[in-house]
Amino acid sequence: MAKDVLCEVRNCKHWGEGNNCNADRIFVVSHEGNQASQSEETDCKTFEPQV
Repeated sequence: MAKDVLCEVRNCKHWGEGNNCNADRIFVVSHEGNQASQSEETDCKTFEPQV
């Protein structure tokens, strides 16, 4: 398992200083259920906007 998860999405409630993701779990899916071959074909479903 990765020790550090980095994220540049500053408007996510899990974003932390130094671009660290503070979520307990990370959920990443491929677009439309297709098998991804590039990172651009994936989405982070852990994202939650800051309130």
